Amino acid sequence: NRLWEGQNKLWEEVRDIKITLNRVAITLDRLTVSVEEEALSHVKHRIREKLGLEITLDKVFIDKKEVNIYGSVGDLCVIGEATVRLGTGLIDELKEKIELIKEKRPELIKPRIIKVIYTDYATPDAIEYARKEGIWLLKWSGDITPFKVC
Repeated sequence: NRLWEGQNKLWEEVRDIKITLNRVAITLDRLTVSVEEEALSHVKHRIREKLGLEITLDKVFIDKKEVNIYGSVGDLCVIGEATVRLGTGLIDELKEKIELIKEKRPELIKPRIIKVIYTDYATPDAIEYARKEGIWLLKWSGDITPFKVC
């Protein structure tokens, strides 16, 4: 009898954990979408400020891999990611996605490229790595690394 009661109690706890996990997943989804939308708007605005260009930015999918920020105008394209917290891994991921685009969808690549990551927080090693790779890091309050067109 005590074992049965203990098992039922465990099942209740598992159900509560599932409910909580579902709520966390929904919150994370909303936060991710919110950061991506903010990034699209902010990067577009900053490019208009810096270059005087109107560019439409959106996400694109290359072989089921999502690129959060993509747009082109004339001989310029913008390729980037959006994240709440930036570490060096996402910089490597962006570089890989650019190579994937070059290989699978070369028509999306233009002679001039802006590599960009929009973030709320970047670790010091990620900032240094992005600077070395010519990636423009920015957040709502301003540039973290210099704006660069490659």
